[in-house]
Amino acid sequence: MPTPPALPASPFRAWWAQRSPAAGAAVMATGIISMALHLAGREILSRIFLVLACAAWLGLAAEFVLRLLRERERWIAEAETPGALTAVAATTVLGTRVSALGHDALAGALLALATVLWPALLVLVVRRWHPRMPGSVFLCCVATQGLAVLAVTLAAAESAPWLARVALVLFWSGLVLYVLALFRFDLRQVTEGAGDHWVAGGAIAISALAGAELLAADSARLYLWNDDDLGVLRVTTVGLLVLDLAWYGVLLIGEAVRPRPRYDTRRWATVFPLGMTAAATLSASAAVGVPWLEGLGSVLLWVAVAVWLMVAVGAVTSARAAITSGPVREPVRSTARR
Repeated sequence: MPTPPALPASPFRAWWAQRSPAAGAAVMATGIISMALHLAGREILSRIFLVLACAAWLGLAAEFVLRLLRERERWIAEAETPGALTAVAATTVLGTRVSALGHDALAGALLALATVLWPALLVLVVRRWHPRMPGSVFLCCVATQGLAVLAVTLAAAESAPWLARVALVLFWSGLVLYVLALFRFDLRQVTEGAGDHWVAGGAIAISALAGAELLAADSARLYLWNDDDLGVLRVTTVGLLVLDLAWYGVLLIGEAVRPRPRYDTRRWATVFPLGMTAAATLSASAAVGVPWLEGLGSVLLWVAVAVWLMVAVGAVTSARAAITSGPVREPVRSTARR
């Protein structure tokens, strides 16, 4: 029997179905821009970006649940890719920003959700590692350090020393995961990557932010670290920030040597490290007592905002082109016997 003709599907449905797990990087990028603007004292702009991040996160969450219920095989296949960890990282970034507004109960709920997702997705992703991977391999570190940042933020807000110590364990674990991921990273991605190669620097940036937040959480009210602990944390945080800025320079040179101006979803994974570097620099300025870092962080922040705008324009243009390109034909399986 002949195969029946394909059934038309709406362009929007077809475009939405093709979205990859890496789309969660858009939430991460928008959320960290909001956080960096908050640290820089630009509260109105920060809240605008926060609203955008919340809307994007809700869309990400709905997509995550729908695929789990309706497309189980696809959900499992995508859960084994590094991009799946953007669900954890995006949730922690959003939770950290929400906590800064004083909504600690909501931030705690987001921490609980991310904590449930983290171990399962991490195991699924790590067991699929192979040599010469793209920059998304570092999302294992990003997700872990995101948990550390949110945990220590809530520890300071809720006077919970045990949560700060959990954050410290996550901080060191994230650094171990970074080293392991580095051996899997294909360095050729610096000049050939489609955007997610910047996560090699972004993972160091969020590690520096975690270190700065661990330092800032210590106080007379919430005694956490002795002098030796503080010394190690301070040196580690400064070292991570220096490494992050070094990666920033290397990646910029890679972009200049081989420009890649075309839009790609993975370019959101470029915006995130730029915003995270700005946030880490601004946070470390106060935490390690280096005032001039605040000026550097402000400059890096506006660079990140400019790149966010360019990528957002590319995303909207790409989505409009895909949706208005006309109906897409979905194949229908033949019922004939082979």
